[in-house]
Amino acid sequence: MNQNIELSSKTTIPQLGFGTWLLKDETKCKNAVKAAVEAGYRHFDTAQIYENEQFVGRALVESAIPREELFITTKIWNDNMFWDDIEPSFEESLKKLQTDYIDLLLLHFPVTELRRPAWHRMQDVYRSGKAKAIGVSNYTIQHLEELLRECEVKPAVNQVELHVFLQQPELVAYCQNNGIAVEAYSPIAHGYDMTNKTIALIAEKHGTSVAQIMIRWCLEKGFITIPKSTNSDRIKENFGVLGFTLDEEDLMQIAGLDKGLRTCWDPTHVA
Repeated sequence: MNQNIELSSKTTIPQLGFGTWLLKDETKCKNAVKAAVEAGYRHFDTAQIYENEQFVGRALVESAIPREELFITTKIWNDNMFWDDIEPSFEESLKKLQTDYIDLLLLHFPVTELRRPAWHRMQDVYRSGKAKAIGVSNYTIQHLEELLRECEVKPAVNQVELHVFLQQPELVAYCQNNGIAVEAYSPIAHGYDMTNKTIALIAEKHGTSVAQIMIRWCLEKGFITIPKSTNSDRIKENFGVLGFTLDEEDLMQIAGLDKGLRTCWDPTHVA
């Protein structure tokens, strides 16, 4: 069963979600979302820059799953982080997603000149009730420290790249110590080193795939996790990680795989 994690906003989020990055083709996106619904996913992650909010929204409406059983995340893109752009762009996202509220709204990236005033606007959206929780993405400890010094509503989530090859223990500890849930995107590192001997042996031991071990590791660490696939069999397989657990020996071996590998953008040098 998919575990729910309680956020600081007192809303709950399914720990295992479905990512939709790069699903810009309408048919592929809708088919993937519908396959995810059939597999059991109820948490769906999109963003303004993904250019697929309307496809995700349509697929979820057509699924006939009651809105209250779904958890939908979207993100304010950098170009929309200006003071007068956040709320209009958010309203456009609501229209595309065919909903009157978002479960989690994130600032997509810590844009140097925009992130501080943008958070004040995010707080306004949260107080309006149209976003049940607000958070950030790609924030480092430096960015979070700045935000926590002056915010009235602290971020409920920090969504960052996390996988067995990029474990970010200092950032994870900082978030956990400050009541910020950690969300892992790219949990299988975009397919990097899928023949890794350590993971392959652990997968053999559990009778699973390498990808399942990588996703399961994120869950074992307490991260909200959003794998993505367009293949219906893999979508089902990824949801199958709820059927087993890793032991202490597995976790110790995986801890040794961290190499600071980033497969996406690197926010560590953003002032």
